[in-house]
Amino acid sequence: MIKHLFILCSFKLYILLAFIGSCQQAPSGFDINQDLLLLHYDCKTDVDDLHSIAAAASLLRTKKYKRVKYHTVAGAYGIQEGLYVPGESLFRLAFGNRWSDAHKNYNQAIEEAYQQCNLVLQKGARVWIAEAGQSDFSADLIKKIIENYPKMDTKASITIVQHSEWNESVTDSVKLSFAKANANYIKIADGNAINNGTPGFNTKEKIDWLKGLESKENLQVWQLAFELANKYNGVENRYLNKTIAQNGIDFSDFSEVHYILGLEDINNASDYFEYLRQNP
Repeated sequence: MIKHLFILCSFKLYILLAFIGSCQQAPSGFDINQDLLLLHYDCKTDVDDLHSIAAAASLLRTKKYKRVKYHTVAGAYGIQEGLYVPGESLFRLAFGNRWSDAHKNYNQAIEEAYQQCNLVLQKGARVWIAEAGQSDFSADLIKKIIENYPKMDTKASITIVQHSEWNESVTDSVKLSFAKANANYIKIADGNAINNGTPGFNTKEKIDWLKGLESKENLQVWQLAFELANKYNGVENRYLNKTIAQNGIDFSDFSEVHYILGLEDINNASDYFEYLRQNP
């Protein structure tokens, strides 16, 4: 009896200690009132970035998320070959002046992104990078932050979320190692698939996306995203996105935003548009 009681008490103590340990180790989430969300798009050579841009822009216009501090970067690509997908008109329509063009002027884009980071870091808040591409730009941005904040624990202040093994494979290896060493680098499951722990935002199924776009602004953004994606998909040796070629929707690079903002109720593309409908 005493032996069984000892075992039971030991088990309960183990569970309690494990719970306390997990609470201590669990990272706190995105602070919608203070933190900065950076959205880095490579736009080379897959046109899925264009759908992903529309998905992020529509979400950031909702009542809940419109107060998020964010900045976006076009042309945050790595060492992959192939032509760039020019989406400047979409960035302007989707984000206004809250974006930088690393394809056109890399150094200026680094400076502009750094200034956005500086605004929150000097207040003790954090930077979250949704890596819809490669980590080359992020690595150079972190390097600049370290130069200006040499005593900062950047692993505690900067989080990078990446969903694609291919993106990692075409990142400069030195810069990828630097990003992993100097940021809280989180690799999540591929956003193209379902039932892997990450929502699947790549679907050939017909979706009534119009019903989720109540605002004129969101409708215009998605229409332009579809137009540009169809125009450049597979053209001049660019990657042929078969989902988009078959009139499907592919905003797989939205999975990082989904993770950072904790959108647990959104599990696929249909859920996303339903969420927009219910949360204008």
